[in-house]
Amino acid sequence: MEADERRNGDSTNHNHRAPKKPRLAGLITESDIQSEFAHHQTGIARINNGSFGCCPGSVLEAQREWQLRYLRQPDDFYFNGLRRGLLASRTVISDLINADHVDEVSLVDNATTAAAIVLQKVGRGFSQGKYKKEDTVVMFHCAFQSVKKSIQAYVSRVGGSTVEVRLPFPVNSNEEIISVFREGLEKGRANGRTIRLAIIDHITSMPCVLMPVRELVKICREEGVEQVFVDAAHAIGSVKVDVKEIGADYYVSNLHKWFFCPPSIAFFYCKKRSSDSDVHHPVVSHEFGNGLPIESAWIGTRDYSSQLVVPSVMDFVNRFEGGIEGIMIRNHDEAVRMGLMLANSWGTNLGSPPDMCVGMVMIGLPSKLCVESDEDATKLRSYLRVHYSVEVPVYFLGLRDGEEGVKDKESGLITAYVRISHQVYNKTEDYERLRDAITELVKDQITCQNLPSV
Repeated sequence: MEADERRNGDSTNHNHRAPKKPRLAGLITESDIQSEFAHHQTGIARINNGSFGCCPGSVLEAQREWQLRYLRQPDDFYFNGLRRGLLASRTVISDLINADHVDEVSLVDNATTAAAIVLQKVGRGFSQGKYKKEDTVVMFHCAFQSVKKSIQAYVSRVGGSTVEVRLPFPVNSNEEIISVFREGLEKGRANGRTIRLAIIDHITSMPCVLMPVRELVKICREEGVEQVFVDAAHAIGSVKVDVKEIGADYYVSNLHKWFFCPPSIAFFYCKKRSSDSDVHHPVVSHEFGNGLPIESAWIGTRDYSSQLVVPSVMDFVNRFEGGIEGIMIRNHDEAVRMGLMLANSWGTNLGSPPDMCVGMVMIGLPSKLCVESDEDATKLRSYLRVHYSVEVPVYFLGLRDGEEGVKDKESGLITAYVRISHQVYNKTEDYERLRDAITELVKDQITCQNLPSV
């Protein structure tokens, strides 16, 4: 057998596809949705899809079939099944995101892995003397902690510097974001430095805001930023993703958050160019040097089943009217509707206009809850989980000197927000439970300072 035939994920033969079960006929019903998510714990207002996502029962069945296929005959699976299955998944994603070629798409565990790939490459530029000391990486202050830690591990320690752009929040327009980003780029170029990498969120996590990603990438090109990495952990399944239109060098999105895959899987898009050979998976296997898609397709013996069920996910989403696009529209509309219901009930605000929201929305909490720190936010979140069976993230907004903030109907300063998610399994009563829980706490004059221990 020649070397190419041993490469799991090899894309030399696009006619190979893993066998699939027949597609279920007809549009999905409410009863079908309940059945697909019957494994969810009952009695919980699960309005935090954004953190860990969800996976329908039919996709879990497909995953189990892949797992059993491996366990029955691992050698046959490795040589004859894994390569074809991963290529089928990559091809689906390549078509969804409008990549020029399937070889621009790799499958990795999550967005954290992709960030490590990009930042290791940047770090090599410093350690090998290609970049000057103090050349910069520019990013928003609300980037994932794992991204910041990767910068610390791979870039800062070899001489690179970082500029953090503070995301305006609450935010009223894309222009506010564009303005502060331009200022951040100016700081990044100060004293003759070169911006080697800009990291742009497509959808920030906490606080949650849909960013003007195309405009920000365009500005990077105009301002001579060397490389652009879009961290779009929440994007696929939430918004349309067209990598050619966005124009970044690198783009990653988790498929287990909003695209119904089991954990853990993300696609990592790497724009074709001459330096592709310098992009490597952080885990070095015997496929090292054969290109990132193939390096990523085999990082040792592990469970690859979550990366093999993408075609089954497409079967699931295509049972909904409008497919994945229809799901995205309905999730956005329902999230905004529920967000406005909560804001009106509590006399607060949305963290951003509806057109800057996705299937996640930030809603201000009443000032009488007295959320004064990140620790208070964590305490309130735990209390809601234990005493009200509500699962929702709580975000503390620490105002800087000179910032006025937003006031609620009681003229108190709003210092915290909840981030609600809407996915196909959610119902109105999930959000009503959150509404009533917060209303009851305020009525009973319970604050984060006198909140009972959980």
